[in-house]
Amino acid sequence: MIANLSGRCYGGDRDLDAIVHLIDICEAVDRLDQGTSISELQQKINQPCRDLARDIRLWEDAENKLICFAELSIAETGEPIQGLLSFRVHPDARSGDVEAVAVAWGETRMREVVKERGAPVKLRSWARAQDADRISVLESCGFRVDRHFCRMARSLSESIAQPEFPEGFALRLFPGAQDSEAWVEMYNQSFIDHWNHRDLTVEKFKYDLAQPNYRKDLDLIAVAADGTFAAFCYCEISPEECDRTGRNEGWITVLGTRRGFRKIGLGRAMLLAGLHRLKAAGVETAIIGVDAANPSGALRLYESAGFHKIRDSVFYVKDV
Repeated sequence: MIANLSGRCYGGDRDLDAIVHLIDICEAVDRLDQGTSISELQQKINQPCRDLARDIRLWEDAENKLICFAELSIAETGEPIQGLLSFRVHPDARSGDVEAVAVAWGETRMREVVKERGAPVKLRSWARAQDADRISVLESCGFRVDRHFCRMARSLSESIAQPEFPEGFALRLFPGAQDSEAWVEMYNQSFIDHWNHRDLTVEKFKYDLAQPNYRKDLDLIAVAADGTFAAFCYCEISPEECDRTGRNEGWITVLGTRRGFRKIGLGRAMLLAGLHRLKAAGVETAIIGVDAANPSGALRLYESAGFHKIRDSVFYVKDV
């Protein structure tokens, strides 16, 4: 343990520079593609319903140098209540001790949630499949493997098939914030059968719509003949991330088809429509994340559309 390591609450914007600096130092070693900027970090930290005083923690050494930054994303809905713990530790301070302190803080915070909401909780975290040190830390702290995910990529210089929509369905741009409730209902009905689903709230959705990187031309929905929002594909391009990595990439951020409209080709059509939109925006490579055990066959769909695996991650869980 580092001598005189002290923890404190997040101090607001005055802490952003130090946190970004720590993340950049970690990125130089870990290469997780999780670098950030002050504006990106501010957007992430200020998520709706985030308790800034209790859901973020910083640890500093005797010279007030930031050694560890940890945050909890606590689900607003569902039982058991899920808390996703993320933490970054300065490479010179990694021995397992500082990491254990961050995990212990996460457990303590989730126990507070138990008392406040009167419901059971689970603490989650994750690691890259190749990150033996992080995996060792999580397992030594009592976490167990819960799920495997992979990141996939596809070059947009290769031919992209044209989307074919079933009869009666039309491709549209999302109309805007006035239809937020309909979009959120579609999203929740699309992912209700998926692992660890927690309902999206209208408040959170509107927060995301207001962010600088949101582009209406990349927010696609399939509308049924009766006006029902049936499927969606939202793509995202982060100029800051592209500048940071030196790669011209865009994300298929979310893709889904609601109950009652599956197995008729909407998912494939929306995916292909999204790829065409990213290519038209000048993107060279499309990225997507997928649950390796997705019950809807998403992994096979992406592979058939030309995606290939580039990275594996493991999610861990601990009962608190």
